[in-house]
Amino acid sequence: MLPAVAIKVAAMGGVREEVVLVRESLILGIETSCDETAAAIVRNGGEILSNIVNSQIDIHQQFGGVVPEVASRKHIENIAGVVHRAFSEAQLAYSAIDAVAVTNRPGLVGALLVGVSFAKAFAYALEKPLIAVNHLHGHIYANFLEHKDIEFPAICLVVSGGHSSLLLMSNQNKMEVLGETRDDAAGEAFDKVARFLGLGYPGGPAIQEAATKGKAGQLQLPRVFLDRNDFEFSFSGLKTAAMNQWNKLQRRGQANVYDMAAEFQAALVEVLVEKSIKAAARYQVRTIMMAGGVAANQELRNLMLKKTNEAGLKLFYPSLNLCTDNAAMIAANAHYHYGNRSFAPLSLNAYPSLLSL
Repeated sequence: MLPAVAIKVAAMGGVREEVVLVRESLILGIETSCDETAAAIVRNGGEILSNIVNSQIDIHQQFGGVVPEVASRKHIENIAGVVHRAFSEAQLAYSAIDAVAVTNRPGLVGALLVGVSFAKAFAYALEKPLIAVNHLHGHIYANFLEHKDIEFPAICLVVSGGHSSLLLMSNQNKMEVLGETRDDAAGEAFDKVARFLGLGYPGGPAIQEAATKGKAGQLQLPRVFLDRNDFEFSFSGLKTAAMNQWNKLQRRGQANVYDMAAEFQAALVEVLVEKSIKAAARYQVRTIMMAGGVAANQELRNLMLKKTNEAGLKLFYPSLNLCTDNAAMIAANAHYHYGNRSFAPLSLNAYPSLLSL
């Protein structure tokens, strides 16, 4: 039986409800796109029964970033145990699930292949459907795991280590890309500048911590693309400007790493927020969502909340543990594929590039 689920859609004169038919589901999600080996079981796209994440941060910190070959090998070592723990925590037998979902793009191809290969074998052995999930879609759907009152249409800001995009979502199943980064993603810029300043890895939390001891505005960095009338991003220029200014300050003996961290974070966050607010105004949208690892940044959350409140908009973002890579978000997205019977063949492959959002 297909239960009817109502979703809220903003309309002229108020809010209307659209009824969408989705199947009840119990889905195993698997995520291995970068350096987290993750497995989760989610019921009906919104109830987390288990969410296991095995992080490799401690391993890659010594290198100042993720080493793809090392990440792949660790995924091979961890994947079976992580999946088993997901079933144990959910107190379910393997056969209880309805489908197996796995991230197959984008990401490190070797890492993706570990998850995809395991998921295909698991689905085949259990005679269950296989569902392919776009990693960035998964980040967006982390919002639906915690927020049941999201109104559509909505602007979604997806900011992670590899991607920065603004999307217009008509409903859970329909989205349009309004703009993307032309070069470095927000998280990538955080990592590179943090490494250059000697603050460590991962860069986002390192710069956020350093920024609390400094003051934005003591230095001047550009707000790249903020003067453009589009929704594209570019953080390579900001990264280069920060590095060049830091070198000059060091030669003068005026370098303050905390002020630099604060100004860099402020410059990056301001662009993300202002572009999101402009997109909401242009498309007459009353809801903004944030997703991805950079959505955990406290300065971004604070400024976005301030600006959405001023504009009378509703803001949604996941809890910190659901912003970073996890498998619950993959299973949440797969719930809607399951309802549409959108299954993948056992010839499913992994793709490092985004292909299409």
